[in-house]
Amino acid sequence: MSILDTLRPPPNLRVLVTAGAGGVGAAIARAFHEAGARVHVCDVDRSALDRLTSAAPGITGSMADASFPADVDGVFDDVRGALGGLDVLVSNAGVAGPIGPIEAIDGGFWERTIAVNVHSQFYFARRAVPLLKQSLAGPCLIATGSMAWRPDAAYRTLFASSNAAVVGLIKSLARELGPHGIRVNAILPGAVDDAAALALFLCSPAARRLTGQAVSIHGCPEQA
Repeated sequence: MSILDTLRPPPNLRVLVTAGAGGVGAAIARAFHEAGARVHVCDVDRSALDRLTSAAPGITGSMADASFPADVDGVFDDVRGALGGLDVLVSNAGVAGPIGPIEAIDGGFWERTIAVNVHSQFYFARRAVPLLKQSLAGPCLIATGSMAWRPDAAYRTLFASSNAAVVGLIKSLARELGPHGIRVNAILPGAVDDAAALALFLCSPAARRLTGQAVSIHGCPEQA
């Protein structure tokens, strides 16, 4: 296999992308589809889901709120029917949450943001891991943040907290799942197309020794 060939993910991967009907998720779903993968997406937005599956025949979809365990269970029922198993989970659901001083953050907004950004990662990983353990295709779990991570940014306490939780989750899961041959990484995207390219790379043979990494796509220093 040439070096260029190692940069491409294997064909016919079975891929699930959460919050995959728009933005970063849709770009990742389309990229895997174009690379020859079998792709299933879930999203809370029915119209966006319909647009994606119409524009990219072959991508299947489920309407689901990633923060609701019952919806997650339904997605995996659909995944079994559409894909017959799973090689890659791209756990992409996330919202930026409110920005402002901590005393002005509403408790309901805090709880909803944590539910989408953190709880959904747990719900999907918990259901995906047994399927990934059965994969023979170099299984991968990729989590995303809602944008390039700035842990020191003022007035973004909720955003920084939820992203830090995601990074901690993937680092722990990388150690837990490494003995099973499952690689776990995070993408903290600022550029949509770059995030899709990075997701493909992380599932390629060239990235077979990359796990437990949180990669921030934040442009050149003068653009940050």
